[in-house]
Amino acid sequence: MDHSTIQLAAVHEGGDAWLADCSEHPGLVRSAWDDEHLAPIATGTSWLVAETQLVLGMPALSRIREEHRGPVLADPSSDTAQWLVPPGAAEELADLRAVKVHPAGWSLRCPPTRRSIEGRFWLARPDGSGRLTDPAVLAAAFGPGGGRRLSAKAPA
Repeated sequence: MDHSTIQLAAVHEGGDAWLADCSEHPGLVRSAWDDEHLAPIATGTSWLVAETQLVLGMPALSRIREEHRGPVLADPSSDTAQWLVPPGAAEELADLRAVKVHPAGWSLRCPPTRRSIEGRFWLARPDGSGRLTDPAVLAAAFGPGGGRRLSAKAPA
């Protein structure tokens, strides 16, 4: 194995370990992946999920520099991109039209970092560092005003 292959394997192992450790039952997560199943990981303690349409999420992803990007899961069959954001991000993203933040306790059905399962794959893989996408950065990536909803009291 060359050096870059070894480094990539270490990133995948670190990302998988981090994801599994975000679950209350890391062993069950690893068993699901070993059996080629998605592993449900409940949100809330480590992160929340901000969901966008995949078609809108792809351009937003390209606007965020890699060092500011947290993990992003793609599910083409449901046209969704699921961004891992800090647990307190719901309020900050509440008025974005293009983003739905799932509440704590919602389960994200995750594949491991190194392969796709049931069509789901990581657009931006967890690397084991615990880095998440800052909600302000995510909002800015959706363009001027971050795709914010208009206030009901705003003049027409």
